[in-house]
Amino acid sequence: MALSDDDLQDISARTLAYYQESAETFRQRTSDHDVRQNIEALLRHIEAPAPWTLLDFGCGPGRDLKTFTDLGHIAVGLEGTPAFAAMARADSGCEVLEQDFLHLQLPPQHFDGIYANASLFHVPAQELPRVLGELHAALKPGGVLFSSNPRGDNHEGWNRERYGAYHDLGAWQQFLGDAGFSELEHYYRPPGLPRNQQGWLASVWRKAA
Repeated sequence: MALSDDDLQDISARTLAYYQESAETFRQRTSDHDVRQNIEALLRHIEAPAPWTLLDFGCGPGRDLKTFTDLGHIAVGLEGTPAFAAMARADSGCEVLEQDFLHLQLPPQHFDGIYANASLFHVPAQELPRVLGELHAALKPGGVLFSSNPRGDNHEGWNRERYGAYHDLGAWQQFLGDAGFSELEHYYRPPGLPRNQQGWLASVWRKAA
């Protein structure tokens, strides 16, 4: 059944409220997560001359913004949770766009890479083609999109007060291909575990030059 505009507004409001209320706990719990594999997967596929302009889509408290900046790149965050946006600005010194994932206003052909780590799964499946199209438009020709999402069997719904859509590889490939991206690689995380213990699907995609 299609989600109405009121449904979508409720999904955004409740999900953002969940993160707003747990912002400090979330920051402490995720501050030492090792996502070097994901950062390296994005950066090794960018072919433009460095330094690169990178969008951290759903930057949270700003952990990875600092990493990108320390590597010499121009990092911009995008975050819908006010507490996270404030933390990210204070901790990283980067520009952070405070935008709801379902109401994006991004500059066209501006970013060399978009890093969507544990964020795009919050977009309902019916809205995902539009959102992916907006990210595609925000990339420079030849730009690269990285995504990592909890994988599932193509169901979506509420997990406590957070809404999520949980895609398998085939469905995710279909969404990204339809949005005009070409796949560069995919892998499952955490590394080194049996597949049934790897709850995350990571993938890297290129916009045509």
